[in-house]
Amino acid sequence: MAAEFGSGAGLRYGALGFALAFVALPLYVGLPAHYAAQFGVPLAALGAVLLGARLLDALVDPWIGRLCDRWLNGPPRRVLGLMVAAALLLTGGFIGLFFPAVREPTALLAWCTGFLLLTYLGYSLLSVLHQAWGARLGGSALQQTRVVAWREGFALGGVIVASLLPALLGYTATAVALGLSLAVGLLLLNRAPRASPRDEPATAATLVWRTPGFRRLLAVFLLNGIAAAVPATLLLFFVRDRLQTPEAEGLYLAAYFIAAALSLPMWLRVVARLGQARAWGLAMLLAVAAFAWAALLGAGDRLAFTVVCLASGVALGADLAIPGAMLTRVIQRAGLAGQAEGAFFGWWNAANKLNLALAAGLALPLLQALGYAPGRRDEAALQALGFAYCALPCVLKLGAAALLYVFWIRPKEAPP
Repeated sequence: MAAEFGSGAGLRYGALGFALAFVALPLYVGLPAHYAAQFGVPLAALGAVLLGARLLDALVDPWIGRLCDRWLNGPPRRVLGLMVAAALLLTGGFIGLFFPAVREPTALLAWCTGFLLLTYLGYSLLSVLHQAWGARLGGSALQQTRVVAWREGFALGGVIVASLLPALLGYTATAVALGLSLAVGLLLLNRAPRASPRDEPATAATLVWRTPGFRRLLAVFLLNGIAAAVPATLLLFFVRDRLQTPEAEGLYLAAYFIAAALSLPMWLRVVARLGQARAWGLAMLLAVAAFAWAALLGAGDRLAFTVVCLASGVALGADLAIPGAMLTRVIQRAGLAGQAEGAFFGWWNAANKLNLALAAGLALPLLQALGYAPGRRDEAALQALGFAYCALPCVLKLGAAALLYVFWIRPKEAPP
């Protein structure tokens, strides 16, 4: 099936990624600033809510992954019906989250927590099913990278639109766009290539943590993911107070995600030439160089930070296309193809959410403890912001690159 994965199949399979991006960007980048600026929620309290909700959500993902393996081996109509139900849950949760019916601080935090959990549940169901669907198509390392690139390319397109839509038309238009794009994505997915169901033992999912390649890859993915999640969480604070160019927020986000989308064909060529692990390591070093330069910037450095966004966006393209494809290869080499993709991607998504939880739950309270608050521009506050946004990600990225070298590059893209 993977050998026949051309542009038409890529369109039908990948389109749902566009819709899911409408949730990812507003939740992980826009929500902290939205609740802090519009409702006056303290950063420490908001960080605690985000940390708690994301940790609870992450605990559910492995269970969802096991269910997805069973569903994908069932009738196709049942899979689509479950995805429609998840899409409705996701849309309803998103609307409730950005249009709260309460304003009292304690009630607002409780409301935010509840609707975060609903939104995350719908998102998890859709994303794990979508990822496992693609992984079951199989194929070579390059072909699997191509499958993931189609999905993530559409996701980046959605992110680009979602980065502009709230600022231009508000969150009402964003919610409408989310619902419409989910409907179109699911209609196309129903006509996408799919692997034949296999009647395999459900106990195959228990082999996830007994697969050494998964543990090694997950260690790299976690460290690299935290390095990426910290600046994503702090971006708007850095732009508004360190750079003092809030009018350019849309430009920065668009440059970042457009560069990532345009870099995907390049990374496919790099993977074909150097292999998945070396290509990913090269992207990590590019990201370190970009954030090291960002540490030197100050008020009014609009053009220079746009270049930072372009460079880090190119690195993001590899972060999106390569790790998921490497995971599919791990599953294949472990002899679990068609059996436990959902279980693997359930844990994978849980790890990704742990990254985001740690970024919000640790970085925001740390900034407050160091004396930073939104709107503060004294030297101590800006130094704290610069350390958290620039230096910390560089250290974490270098650590991830070292693990990638030890576990994958030195042993020639390690066995499972």
